[in-house]
Amino acid sequence: MGKIEAIRHNVGGIMGNRRRHRIASVHVEEVKAVVSRLTGALVRAFLVMLLIATPSVILPGTGPDTQQMVALIALFGGVLTFAEYNAVYPSLVEFRDAPPFNRIRYLALFLTVFILSVIEAANIAPTSFTRLFEALGLLIGHSLDFPYSPVRLATMMMSENASAADISAVRSAAGTAYIISLISLAFFVVIFKLKGWPSRHKDFNVWVNLPTFEPTAGGDVVDRLERDARLNLSLGFLLPFLIPAVVTLVSGGFDPVTLTSPQTLIWTMAAWAFLPASLLMRGVAMGRIAAMIRQRRVANLPPTHPGIVAAL
Repeated sequence: MGKIEAIRHNVGGIMGNRRRHRIASVHVEEVKAVVSRLTGALVRAFLVMLLIATPSVILPGTGPDTQQMVALIALFGGVLTFAEYNAVYPSLVEFRDAPPFNRIRYLALFLTVFILSVIEAANIAPTSFTRLFEALGLLIGHSLDFPYSPVRLATMMMSENASAADISAVRSAAGTAYIISLISLAFFVVIFKLKGWPSRHKDFNVWVNLPTFEPTAGGDVVDRLERDARLNLSLGFLLPFLIPAVVTLVSGGFDPVTLTSPQTLIWTMAAWAFLPASLLMRGVAMGRIAAMIRQRRVANLPPTHPGIVAAL
């Protein structure tokens, strides 16, 4: 009996040690996940703050009031980004777990703001570096300024009192922003085709990556995703043409003093080019997700098959 009790004691000790090791392993993995999520949120918050502050940092002669306002907006954007990416459950940001979708969009917007800031700096404190970007901007603007082009329509947003220099500045900024948006869109399509975005080696969770999309809202999910994809593609294609037309009809054109203010010009042209490109990317992504769900239905694959939309 003593030997049996000893064996039971040893077996119990071994099982207890294994259980403790499993608990410790799970705890370590949880800590790693929390640290990874916290680090990623901090990096993204810093990048958003850097994006917002870029024009004020590059443009010389920025007033203290403007700097304080930009710092406040950058801080707000950083806090919002940190809260979103540090949260376990999503709320606003789409495709946060499906890289490199948001990375491409951020890089496109950052390059647009940075290059436009450098071009505008050439008019205030010219250097050989800023002059180079100014010349490239003028070349791109004139190349894309043909009848009925988005760049031509962007210059038509200016009022009749705008000078030739004001129109040239808008043309250069619009052409540069538009070509960057086209390049970013082409790069996303290449990644989409070559890499098979989203990754075939992990499940795509609709709830995490599309927090504003409600799968149970009614109607077939595939039809709704395809309808959203077509809507985003249509808006993305038409917005560069519609925005100048709407501005011209509503306000009779921008005041030259307003639009040629460096900060206003940079952010206006960046938004004018980035928003349509972002909608086009979203349309392509929604169409891809709809195709994934349709393929699963046709093949009747189990929910855990790689690449299948886990949330549906």
